[in-house]
Amino acid sequence: MSNSSSQVIDTLIIGSGLAGLSAANRLTAQGLSVTVIDKGRGVGGRLAARRIGDAVFDHGAQFFTARSEQFKTCVNQWIKSGVAEQWYQSYPGQPNGHPRYRGVPTMVSIAKHLAKDQTVIQSTRAEHLSHDGHYWTIKLESQESIVARSVVITSPVPQTLDLLNLGNNSLSVDILERLQKIKYESCIAVMAVLDAPSSLEDPGALAIDEGPIAWISDNHKKGASPLPALTIHASGEFSQANFNRDRNEVGKELIELARPLFGSAPVSDFQVHGWLYSKPTNTDNEASFLLSASLKMPPLVLAGDAFAGPRFEGAVLSGWSAAEQLKTLFK
Repeated sequence: MSNSSSQVIDTLIIGSGLAGLSAANRLTAQGLSVTVIDKGRGVGGRLAARRIGDAVFDHGAQFFTARSEQFKTCVNQWIKSGVAEQWYQSYPGQPNGHPRYRGVPTMVSIAKHLAKDQTVIQSTRAEHLSHDGHYWTIKLESQESIVARSVVITSPVPQTLDLLNLGNNSLSVDILERLQKIKYESCIAVMAVLDAPSSLEDPGALAIDEGPIAWISDNHKKGASPLPALTIHASGEFSQANFNRDRNEVGKELIELARPLFGSAPVSDFQVHGWLYSKPTNTDNEASFLLSASLKMPPLVLAGDAFAGPRFEGAVLSGWSAAEQLKTLFK
């Protein structure tokens, strides 16, 4: 893959999660040329699925809700396309709330649906971001470069700041302080294959407000896995305290802590994944941040769930907001 200086695209988007792909769809619908890059092997970011043998796990985002009318319309389109469905309205001990939706067959299916008509380059890390006052030049890990009229960055804000610091992108004290106020919590996720059905009641999910376990779900009862397969999410407090411990030991500990929730079914295999930036706990006030507005640089927008709210819907709305900001500038 190469994008020489003679071939300038309209927008480069860093990150193929919900915010990045949502922005890409809105921009390409306006006829703009867009390329999305991501350091991961697949699209989706925290919309992530994994296999252990024949067992399938959603081990990142577990579900989503729809609260704004424009996002409800979007979700209905996904349902019609067969990539989403309502999972449940409530579970034992929880009063009815907003309907919980899931990706079909897994959460990453929604990201793949959003990416299908986009130019997405995976396993590609942006290493240097610089500009000449008119265009951005993004140097990749491969030492190739992409030249773009504008950039949208959707990575977690600490990673964004690291990238900006590597180029000639000095930020004002006010902007730096604003971005440094955004905080995240980590999450340790355990994926456990069971040799027998779990005792979790339908719909096969439970959120826990206190203690080391924050969430447990049975991916088989959810409809994602042909075999009994548990996803266990540790609490933010437990995850922070144990994030750098041996993953195998932490996994065993969390399985035993979760045992009263899922019953006596034997665990035949398990894996552990650590989400360093699992969920923003302190977010920005704007749906997206036009960083270049007060700086002498080409258009640069920051987006993601750290801006429009720490939920699935927030990431989508932030991507749409970033696209709107750029569309206004390109008119």
